[in-house]
Parts: sequence; structure tokens; C-alpha cells
Amino acid sequence: MWGNTGMGSQTHARSAVNYPGRVAVLMGGQSAERAISLQSGTAVLKALQQQGVDARGVDLDARLPVTLERGQFDRAFIALHGRGGEDGQIQGLLECLGLPYTGTGVLGSALAMDKLRSKQVWQSMGLPTPDFMVLEPGFDTAQVAARLGMPVMVKPAHEGSSIGISKVNHADELASARELAIRYDDCIIAERWIGGGEYTVPVLHGKTLPLIKLETEREFYDYQAKYEDEDTRYLCPCGLDEDAEARYGQLGLKAFAALGGQGWGRVDFMLDAQGQAWLIEVNTVPGMTSHSLVPMSADRAGIHFDELVLRILETSEGRRP
Repeated sequence: MWGNTGMGSQTHARSAVNYPGRVAVLMGGQSAERAISLQSGTAVLKALQQQGVDARGVDLDARLPVTLERGQFDRAFIALHGRGGEDGQIQGLLECLGLPYTGTGVLGSALAMDKLRSKQVWQSMGLPTPDFMVLEPGFDTAQVAARLGMPVMVKPAHEGSSIGISKVNHADELASARELAIRYDDCIIAERWIGGGEYTVPVLHGKTLPLIKLETEREFYDYQAKYEDEDTRYLCPCGLDEDAEARYGQLGLKAFAALGGQGWGRVDFMLDAQGQAWLIEVNTVPGMTSHSLVPMSADRAGIHFDELVLRILETSEGRRP
């Protein structure tokens, strides 16, 4: 059961299922993913309010601590994507304020947002992830090509939604791809290209939801394919047999737990021609838009959007001040 804990002790609207108190839906912020965060937050806010939850939208800015104190909120639903909201910063602030929040904690959020350290953790645990190199200033293109082969993916280590990512087919394109990525981050990695199917494992309360296979006419599942294209295909069922889906789902759970993931999230992996899965990244605050994958998978499992939002809100219950 929900408890009326944290800041505030007023009598708030009671939802049809539980009593979560007053909820701050945190959205927006100033990251490169602000627009997507606003879409996610608006959808979450609407779903909560439709179910009788006393929820208020809060756009992340420098006045956030004062806003949360004055609002007498009992918990926070984090719908922030990218830096400041998905990397442990907002989680640390909420810990300091004693305000329960949804999803993964400070350390897990920071690790999952950092593609380099995510891969280092997985490697240390023997979990499969494509080989990679950090592209330092003045890096040797021939060395990258010799070690990783071509093509490779060049990506900022701390961005989401495929922002700043390029597929590089020839070694002489590496420098320009790094220049694009460096606009968003000061740590850039090159990752061995896996030429196979792209899948995602949605995670909710320690269990997997149905896997989704992603198909796009573009070279890879980039920002446009995720949020703008109408011809991107989302296959759920994903086309794998039951045993394979269970096996890859368990790999996703291990990858999620290895980084300290909690509550809900999404694990992305590639499947090569030999059936080997390669872990790509963990998203600890997945999108909740009309194009988003976790709501799509949940719906396949019979969990409609409004119910999904409540279940995600329940992940805040383990964090009492």
C-alpha cells in the first residue's frame, strides 16, 4: 500500500488502486533530450491525473529544490531523459531532500548513463558487449580499424536517444564522426559494428516484459527512426522462439542488475548472425511517448498505459526518507 510519506501531510486525491500522495512529475530539463522528456512527462502526468492521483508537472530548473519543498510533494516520478535527469544528479538531489522517486538510484543511474563504464562493468563480469576503443585527441585511425574492423559506431559516452552517434564505414571518416560526437561530450568511444537484429528487453519490477525487435530503413536505429519516422517497425512478438526470448531476457536482467538498475528500465542488445547477443546499453528512464518501447511491450503483456504508469510509480515505494 502507498503511504503518505515524505514532504507534506495534506489530504490528497486517492487513486483507484493505491494512495501515493502528491506526486511531482519531473520533466524537461536542459539536456539534448528535453523535447522527448516533455512528451514523456506530459503523457505520464495525464495518466496519473486520469486515475485520481494528485500529480503536478514540474519542469527541471535551478529552482527545483524550492519548488519541491513548497509543493509539499510526497514522491517524484522521474520522466527526465539525458544529463541532469538520468545520470544520478536528480536522484542525488531527491535523496538529499528525502523524497522517494521512481527507478534506479544514484550509482546505477550514473553507471548506465556512461556507455564506457557500462561496458567496462559488463566486461569485468563476463557479459558480452562489442569491443571498443576510446577516441582520444590525436587517435590513430589505422589502430582503430585494425582492432575493431570496419564499420564501427562512434558515439558520445554520456548521451541518449542516439544523439551524436554515427556509423563509420571507412577509417578516414573517423575524425569527422568524432567531431560530431564531441559537440555533445568530451568522452567518445568507437564500438565494433554488430551487423544483425536490434532488440530491447523492457524490465519492470525485476521481470522482463515481451522483447521487441526494431527494424528501420536507416543504417541504424537513430534519433529520426526513434522519434520521427512513421515506417520504423516494432515487432512484438519479436520473432524469436520462446526459449531464445527467455534466454536473452535473462541476459538483459543480468546486464541491468550489473549496473545497479532498479524498478524499471530497458536493455538494448544486438543479435549477430550466429545468434550471439551483444549488450549495447541500459536506459534507466525509458521514453513514455507514443513511439516508446516499454509502453508498447507492456501493452502486449496486457498492461495498458495508465496501469503501467502506476506500476512504475510503485517503484518509488522502496525509497522512504
